[in-house]
Amino acid sequence: MRMITICVPLLLPLLATSATIHGEWTLSRSADPGKATFSLQSSREDGNHFSSSSDWNVSEFRGLDWSASGKHDVHFAIARDAGTIDCKGFLEGSEGAGLFTFQPNAAFPSEMASLGFPGITDENQFAFALHNVSLAFAREIKSAGIRNVDAGKLIAFRIHGVTPEFAKDIRAAGVDANDADKLIAFRIHGVTPEFVREMRAAGVNVTDGGKLVAFRIHGVSPEYVKALEKLGYANPDPEKLIGLRIHDVTPEYIESLRAHGMQNLTLDQLVALRIHGIN
Repeated sequence: MRMITICVPLLLPLLATSATIHGEWTLSRSADPGKATFSLQSSREDGNHFSSSSDWNVSEFRGLDWSASGKHDVHFAIARDAGTIDCKGFLEGSEGAGLFTFQPNAAFPSEMASLGFPGITDENQFAFALHNVSLAFAREIKSAGIRNVDAGKLIAFRIHGVTPEFAKDIRAAGVDANDADKLIAFRIHGVTPEFVREMRAAGVNVTDGGKLVAFRIHGVSPEYVKALEKLGYANPDPEKLIGLRIHDVTPEYIESLRAHGMQNLTLDQLVALRIHGIN
């Protein structure tokens, strides 16, 4: 499930007084074939609220007849290990709206605790259902040997797309990827196995997770490294690459300096010139 937006004061305060949640749902067309954009929102008189919108496989809407023509009443359910989202309302074509009720699965917290993920309560169980943190997913993550994973990080894994396959593939690229927070950071910033291999092919063999994240944050790309190489700066130090990007030392800037007679400058000199405003 690809998350589009989620606006939640941790999603959880809403549940503080009741395990059952009520709210509104809408359905609309998705740009992805075989999917629909499903939105849920709810609010309470005490000010707690949540709103989420994401693309779901149409097969998940159990009991919904997409082929029926005209505006008609519908009643469908989305069953997850953590509980069931029961929806009533209307549908016309691929557009619809109505009311939902979430009923948590009372056995889910103890089943997750038996897998090594305690601490799931009435106050947060809806989040596990919404993001489809299933028992199977929890088992797979447990088997993947990822450190520092707790129940909350399982939700973050689902939101950001951390899977056992991603962990395996990034390790195969030579990166130490056994920590939960590091894997989440990789997904947030776009550190992929492809990126690691492309950087290596460009002459920068970095397997340190922190530097790879810094590369993505500051725009150190294979294309940037190759452009520097063409200007005579082959195999630059990773820290220097980050510094160059932080201070906006671009290939165009280097060529501009050379056009003004400043030749054979070192990377450190280029950064110093940028810092002092020499253009």
